Amino acid sequence: MAEVSVGGRAGAELAPLEIPVTRTLIVSGAIASRDYQDVHHDAELAKEKGSPDIFMNILTTNGLVGRYVTDHFGPDAVLRKVAIRLGAPNYPGDTMVLTGTVTEVEEGSGSGSGDGSGSEGGGATAVVRIVGANGLGKHVTGTVTVTLPRLPSLASPPNPPSGHSRTSVSGRPA
Repeated sequence: MAEVSVGGRAGAELAPLEIPVTRTLIVSGAIASRDYQDVHHDAELAKEKGSPDIFMNILTTNGLVGRYVTDHFGPDAVLRKVAIRLGAPNYPGDTMVLTGTVTEVEEGSGSGSGDGSGSEGGGATAVVRIVGANGLGKHVTGTVTVTLPRLPSLASPPNPPSGHSRTSVSGRPA
């Protein structure tokens, strides 16, 4: 597999991300994703249903996984596929630690698909294996496929604009 110019190569490890699991995170994530199931915001009803407390919903976890990957690869990275599976619940007061490993990297074909997939002119697609663990075990496992843009070559600097005069700090011609 090829090396990716933006943050990795096959086998590269992403830096771990510790996320404190707070009641506010659980409830706000549920509200933001319009998941009004009581087990995500009402501790008493969650207990009546057999849970020791409220717990994080899958959509919040999905968003945190996406953030983890795009924080690593940068703002121009595009998530193409997020395939996750939940395990141990995330309860308030715990900490989830996300870790990731780049498992595949494929250079773009340069065919210019025009779909913004990053394959134009040598962008790369990476697959990252994700694990999010808490005090009970693995909360989330899965893979994320991300497209990385082609970086401009550093060998040839951009051409300066022609016909423009230099301006001073005040914005007037120098």
